Amino acid sequence: MKKRKKFYENSAVGTIGAFAIALGAGFILSGTNMAGVSSFADISIAGALSLPASSAVLTGSLLHCITSHNIGKNIVKITAMVLIIIAKMFLEPKNDPKVNGITTALSIFTAGTAVSALIGEIPYKLIFYIFYGGLAGFTAYSCAYIISGLRKKFVLDFSTSTGCAYAVVYTILISSLCSISIPYINIGLIFGMTVTLLGAYYYCHTGGVMCGALTACGAFLSSVQCGMSVVLLPASAMLTGYMNKQKNTTAALCFVGINFTLMILTGITQNSIYSMIDIICSALLFLAVSPAYSDKWITTGKDAVSALPEVINARMNFLSDTMKTVRTESEKISVMLSRNNEKNISNQEVINAVCTCCANKSECWNKNYSASKKGFRKLSEMTEFSAENFPYELRQCIYSDGLMRFYGKLAREKAESRLMSLRYSENMSLLSEQIKTMEEIINSAGKPIDMRYSAPISKMVKNKLNKFGFFPSDVIAYYNAGNRLHVELYFNSRNAPQNFTRVCDLVSDELKVPLDCASPVNSGEKIRIRLFERPEYKIDVYVASLCADDEDENGDTSAVFSDGTGMSYVVLSDGMGSGKSAAVESRMVVKMFRRLIGSGVSYQAAIKLINSVMVTKSPDETFATLDAVCIDLDTCGLTIIKSGASATLIRHRGNVMKVVAPTFPIGIYSRSETFSCSYDFEEGDIIIMFSDGISETEYRFIKELLLSTSDIKKIVDEICAKADVFNPTLHVDDITVIGIRARRSSE
Repeated sequence: MKKRKKFYENSAVGTIGAFAIALGAGFILSGTNMAGVSSFADISIAGALSLPASSAVLTGSLLHCITSHNIGKNIVKITAMVLIIIAKMFLEPKNDPKVNGITTALSIFTAGTAVSALIGEIPYKLIFYIFYGGLAGFTAYSCAYIISGLRKKFVLDFSTSTGCAYAVVYTILISSLCSISIPYINIGLIFGMTVTLLGAYYYCHTGGVMCGALTACGAFLSSVQCGMSVVLLPASAMLTGYMNKQKNTTAALCFVGINFTLMILTGITQNSIYSMIDIICSALLFLAVSPAYSDKWITTGKDAVSALPEVINARMNFLSDTMKTVRTESEKISVMLSRNNEKNISNQEVINAVCTCCANKSECWNKNYSASKKGFRKLSEMTEFSAENFPYELRQCIYSDGLMRFYGKLAREKAESRLMSLRYSENMSLLSEQIKTMEEIINSAGKPIDMRYSAPISKMVKNKLNKFGFFPSDVIAYYNAGNRLHVELYFNSRNAPQNFTRVCDLVSDELKVPLDCASPVNSGEKIRIRLFERPEYKIDVYVASLCADDEDENGDTSAVFSDGTGMSYVVLSDGMGSGKSAAVESRMVVKMFRRLIGSGVSYQAAIKLINSVMVTKSPDETFATLDAVCIDLDTCGLTIIKSGASATLIRHRGNVMKVVAPTFPIGIYSRSETFSCSYDFEEGDIIIMFSDGISETEYRFIKELLLSTSDIKKIVDEICAKADVFNPTLHVDDITVIGIRARRSSE
């Protein structure tokens, strides 16, 4: 590839090829018309190209004029191209698109004015040449802009301003080609319909409509008759665009069939027959060209955006799988190393080392073999060594003191080895759990989100906030699966607003939609605010608590919060023991859980992370339960999450259900245990959560309360008030009771 590139760069092949193409373009476009006058396509091309290529265009135009005997008719065009070449002699090697456009426009105006002055037509031709030169200059600018972009990156970029330049050049090219007179067929229409069919097949209905509209526009610029033959081309291209997943032959047949049907419905004329020939030719050309098509050379600006979710998902899943492999491989290596490090010294090795040089060897091992072997086995099993517990079978051993010292040292080494192995195993288990948690976080981060991004609303919100002195770094507006509007605002921590309610009010006023604001989440560098349209449901929550005897502070901690996406959480944690020390543990669990959930971490991964922190934060044994209720406010879906928590009671359609999960609290050991399950839940249903200060003997009383009333305040207060009555022992633990009821937001 490098040799071939060097060959083209160092030889005249590239220059000759470019000269030949420019010569052919000048020859073909010189005799074309547009809107009833001579087309300026050849002049614009001459203005956009470099000096050698412009000379080639002029040469081709002159050849066409000579062969067609109409030099006088095209004198303005030829003069304009001569002036362009003269100007390029002074401007080369600078090749600025704006300069090319201005040069082209001024050359046409100068040539037209001079020729009109000679024949005495200045008064009414002057305005025409101003308009004609302006259009030609803008086309030359667009063409030069495209060429300059291709020199930097050989890709047809149809995005932003570059796409506008391509549209201008394409429309003028179609208009010029449509005027070429060839029996039975129209080159411009065949070329335009082929491009339209390619756009519909590879870029769906959007690409088909855009290409079809530009083709129809170019045909109308050529002539009304030509334009009327393809006036319905955008419609047929749009319908064909929905066949993009079929074979190219199917799409071509569909395109031909739709166009023929539209022609029949609008009435067949003699021109319609020629149009049918053009349609068939374009379909055949499409079948020939489409296999060679590659989006390597074309970009629409939205290709990467549309594929971004799939790319992120694939990469996140791959990264998660990689971390899983690393975790499993490290566990295998750890087991192998621990086996290799075990010190196993057999009794035979000790016997060989001690008894080989002993004078009593024959006495011990020939006459008392069984007793000696039994004595050595006892020594290897002993943990404490002294003269009193020395094996009776080895009473004649002259190395008894040495044996006790040796086996004592070996026993201590084994004990230390087991202790280190246990500690190492605990550390590896904790590390493995942490890596597994990261796998889940990465995997969940890459999952596709059911949302529809809204660029116009994002722009409106950002402009509104900037106007009032708030400058978010990112604004993301989208509609969720329930078609509710959500707006995420990201601020740098240094310039985050102090009053988030003011921000919510400004956005609500701008969008004319009442929005609520979730609690801000601080990542350290940035602060995120989530604004959301009111969901279908809301929850009423009432909490009552009592402190344990002789305690001034309740060791239980509860919180009610929303993640801003439509999920509402009610969390209760009971720390180990009671009072202030227990409150420290429970607050830590609730605070971390709320922050992780608000940051977008799944509750499974959040609990595992919290467990790792609780296990490693202190050498003392500390733990806390976690009891959480998650309610989807769009659908009223209920999920109960438990780690060592007490039972939860649910009243649903006149029945009371008890949810119990035999799991350990958070912080007990390295591997966390989490119970989660979904349950039926709807408007008017009630959930009762409580800490382990409530005795199970009170459950029957709670059930009767739930079936007799829907007043959650009354239910919760009654449960707290009767806690001492139903507790068979003294009241020694903190008590917290939470009542939750779902209702419509409109109530």
